[in-house]
Amino acid sequence: MVALILNEISHARMLQQLDADPEIVVWWATPVECVSALARREREGTLPVADARIAWTRLRELAAEWQEIVPSATVRNHAERLLRIHPLRAGDALQLAAAIVAAEGDPQSLDVVTFDERLKDCAVKEGFSVL
Repeated sequence: MVALILNEISHARMLQQLDADPEIVVWWATPVECVSALARREREGTLPVADARIAWTRLRELAAEWQEIVPSATVRNHAERLLRIHPLRAGDALQLAAAIVAAEGDPQSLDVVTFDERLKDCAVKEGFSVL
């Protein structure tokens, strides 16, 4: 999501992806992860204050349009299974579990977007197409 918010290397490619498929489905904690990434960059001085303001606005705009998969026993059960069979961190397991729930158990029906290689490999093994 940060690639959609900040004008970085993959920003143009992510905007093209969004134009091709404007429906975004995210895990419930995605906004927190985005705030963490933006705030860290702002604190470190790699995201100027003016750019940070634009980023916060873009995040709010995206969040107003996306669909969130909320915490549930089903998401937790999928995440626990994923952790037992894949080398994932807890947060990534929850994201992938949310994708499974969003896909209603049919991973081939949903594309996953990630720049994390470990999460990508696990998503592919679970049957998702990764963009």
